[in-house]
Amino acid sequence: MDIAPELIDRIIAHARRDFPDECCGMIAMRDGRAVSVHEAENTARSPLRFEVDGLEVHRTIEAIEDAGGELGAIYHSHTRSEPFPSQTDINFAAGWPGVEWLIVGVRRDSPEADIRCFAIDDGRVTEIDLNHHG
Repeated sequence: MDIAPELIDRIIAHARRDFPDECCGMIAMRDGRAVSVHEAENTARSPLRFEVDGLEVHRTIEAIEDAGGELGAIYHSHTRSEPFPSQTDINFAAGWPGVEWLIVGVRRDSPEADIRCFAIDDGRVTEIDLNHHG
């Protein structure tokens, strides 16, 4: 995924703001590049999982497509575990074929955020290189 550093910074800021709960949101892409970040509300308000209101997702995707982009990735944070897809994430991904998964690892005891990107197809997880240069 090709994503600008300022978009990564926005995702990390969102993860820190919602800590210790998981944050979640969507990334719009155009021509293979991330163009905007759309924060969503984690309606579960949980440090272990995220849920998004279906209507909010629908409205966000409509806005992304109206602007000429497409939903390229869904992001969320892990606040207690490594930024690797959990079984819950893998199950959730089954409903979103072709969408990439960006996971931000944020912890209370570390100032560094660890961001990784994955493709999840039929339960198989493949890590994708994250190009976050300008």
